[in-house]
Amino acid sequence: MRRTMLKSKIHRATVTGSDLHYVGSITVDPDLLEAADILPHEQVHVVDVDNGARFETYTLIGERGSGIIQVNGAAARLVHTGDTIIVISYADYSPEDLVDYEPVVVHVDRSNAIVRVDDAVGELVETA
Repeated sequence: MRRTMLKSKIHRATVTGSDLHYVGSITVDPDLLEAADILPHEQVHVVDVDNGARFETYTLIGERGSGIIQVNGAAARLVHTGDTIIVISYADYSPEDLVDYEPVVVHVDRSNAIVRVDDAVGELVETA
């Protein structure tokens, strides 16, 4: 039996902007996407820590080194600039894949700079 498991997440990122009239998606600094092994146009789930909103979308590449996390399209109504979010990707794994399975967690600071990359799912990491 195959299982859908957490592949990676960008943990506690700060929304830097939104654009209601853009054609959907979430624009992310490619440094963050690469650290989390998330490709452009890959499906992700987004959770807003501040208001509890959850939605699915896909990723677009932003400016490298900018720390951009911009929510676009209709989902822009679900977040506000400055909100803390988690960007989550999942993958389908075989039993053999799960023998040495470890998800990737990209911890960022309030500027969305990478603080640490590890497999610390469920662990609070100080970023201030």
